[in-house]
Amino acid sequence: MANAQRRGLATAEVSGSQEPRIRVGLGALWLLAGLLAMRQAAAVLRQPPGERLTDLETWIGPNGVLRVPGPLYENGTFTGTPFAGLVLKPLTRAAEQSLGLFWTFGTLLLVVVLGFIAARALPRPVSRRTALFAAPVAISLMVLSLPVRNTFTLGQTSILPVLLVLVGLLPHAPARRSGVLIGLAAALQPTVLLFAPLLWMTGRRRAAATAAGTFAGCSALAWAVLPHDSATYWVHHVAGAGLGQPADSLHNQSLHGLLLRLGLSGLPELALFGVLAGAVAVLGLRRAAHYAGDGQLLLAAALTGCVAVAVSPTAWLHQQLWILLAVVGRVGRRQADRVVWPVLVVMVMTLSSAAVVPTTRGIHLIGENAPLLVALAAACAVPFLDRGSPHWDRPVPTRYAEREPAAPGRLPWIPSIPLLGFLRRPLSRPNLLLELLLIRAGYFCYAYIRGSAPETRGVAEDHARQILDMEVALHIDIERWFNHLVAGSWIEGGMNRYYTTFHFLVPLSLLGWMYLRRPVAYRWARTALAIATLLALIGFWLYPLAPPRLMPGLGYIDTANGPQDLARPDFGPLTELSNQYAAMPSLHVGWSLWCAVVCVLLAPKVWLKLLGVLYPILTTAVIVGTANHYLLDAVGGAVAVACGFGLQSVLLGRTRDPDPDPAAGPDAGPDDPAEPGDASRVHGTAEVRRG
Repeated sequence: MANAQRRGLATAEVSGSQEPRIRVGLGALWLLAGLLAMRQAAAVLRQPPGERLTDLETWIGPNGVLRVPGPLYENGTFTGTPFAGLVLKPLTRAAEQSLGLFWTFGTLLLVVVLGFIAARALPRPVSRRTALFAAPVAISLMVLSLPVRNTFTLGQTSILPVLLVLVGLLPHAPARRSGVLIGLAAALQPTVLLFAPLLWMTGRRRAAATAAGTFAGCSALAWAVLPHDSATYWVHHVAGAGLGQPADSLHNQSLHGLLLRLGLSGLPELALFGVLAGAVAVLGLRRAAHYAGDGQLLLAAALTGCVAVAVSPTAWLHQQLWILLAVVGRVGRRQADRVVWPVLVVMVMTLSSAAVVPTTRGIHLIGENAPLLVALAAACAVPFLDRGSPHWDRPVPTRYAEREPAAPGRLPWIPSIPLLGFLRRPLSRPNLLLELLLIRAGYFCYAYIRGSAPETRGVAEDHARQILDMEVALHIDIERWFNHLVAGSWIEGGMNRYYTTFHFLVPLSLLGWMYLRRPVAYRWARTALAIATLLALIGFWLYPLAPPRLMPGLGYIDTANGPQDLARPDFGPLTELSNQYAAMPSLHVGWSLWCAVVCVLLAPKVWLKLLGVLYPILTTAVIVGTANHYLLDAVGGAVAVACGFGLQSVLLGRTRDPDPDPAAGPDAGPDDPAEPGDASRVHGTAEVRRG
């Protein structure tokens, strides 16, 4: 009894000590959510009247189809149900006065309410921190998501059905209210009627019948008032199929759209679509009913919505918010694996397809259909945990490498190291899928920022003259001599191939080797490389620099691309690929120096260490010989990498990297880091908390 009281007192003391930190974090999250919401509203309102809320303008604007007498679907601009047209008609008077302001802030209010409802629908029990942070996190993610941004841009109504469904599915909601709300949502978006079978399968049969009846009543009312339009929508267009953009558009992330994009058409495509849609509906609804019975109503709603996206004839971007809601599912028994599924869903639903998957021929189809693939995975395949699983709230703890203490008094002017001491370095390998996703997103951001950096030709050439003047003063201006020595010689072709291939091949190979054999070193080296690359991007932005091959009148020879026509603003074959004035610092040298450091510290053989040392030297010769960089660019790359390793050490500290067990081999599992002497070097999560 006394022990229990002491434990309770200790818990209360810990909670009390964390209270200020929780308040600061909560305030920061709400500030972020508010800024994101205001930014989205401003992005819509600052557009000219004819370019904002384009769908809404064609519906209820001065010349909209809901104002001008005549059929709703005559010109194909209105894609909603006849009941939606009936509901929207009274809004035409408000549209005359303040179309953008009224609709934008009304949509923003719906997003905020939806965030609170989603936070309330999380499976119970939840910790106090989760309960406080859930709403601002949900609102921020939704505002950032492509479906909500598209809804704001077009002036669509697709957030309203999601909100109605979630309110109707809340625990202890009266059957009549649940059925009416879900029936109204289905009247606005017909595939939402799939929630009626979900209600039936979970024992809420009265609510299911009410939902079906409400949907039928609303559709009948619209048919009575708008008989011609109702016949056009339900019969001629088969529940709206064929309205709006072509069904094979990339914005249509349904199975029907995918099959059309793959080249199928006609009766075979419809038959295959029917079979696939039926299988997805049966399997997805059964899984949704299972998780609803387990108390995970928000996940059940997300899975049913994913089914609706997949089986609908058309599932446009603004109708795909259901996929983002699937982020609440818990996947994986390891603590380190829990973030993989949320990161995947958030990336797919907030970034462009090119940011998630390279546009390389063959795999570009994955990126183009990523929302549909995630929806299918969520509805039919991802093994979400039940609340009764032993790993639901107690995942397998992560084991951490022991941090080496900083030598006292050695560098008294540097703050306490590490500055981010709460971040520890796990001994296990990071999740491979998560690493690939982050590397891809990081490289996309790198390419985007580098391509967006200022590239004013005059400024870049002035900076190049500054570099050349400094090299003359230092007596290292050898670029032109060495470039002419290489041009036309037997090594020219080899240097050109080296410049375009080794830059990515060697670092990726080293990262792969460290991932398999030295997971602790992998995290350390990967972080240093990321910091160095970030610093290089800052250099590209602040100091645009024309490389030697683009300096007119100085006699440099572009060995790889031939003569450049500097009289044209779109000169050269590489202009469309990257910013040609991002030369300082040289990441070719920077990344090669990073490889040298890794080889010297980790390579098991002396000859491998020597190759590592030679690699940046050879790279420096190549960048100068091909007229892509100056020698001082190489110095800049070296400084960036040195700062990367230095900042990594200052922020995270140094850790002991035990030698891998040769007997374990490369197939050692993530939960078995195959390190000898783990008992004396590794701390479990529980031990860390007790300490």
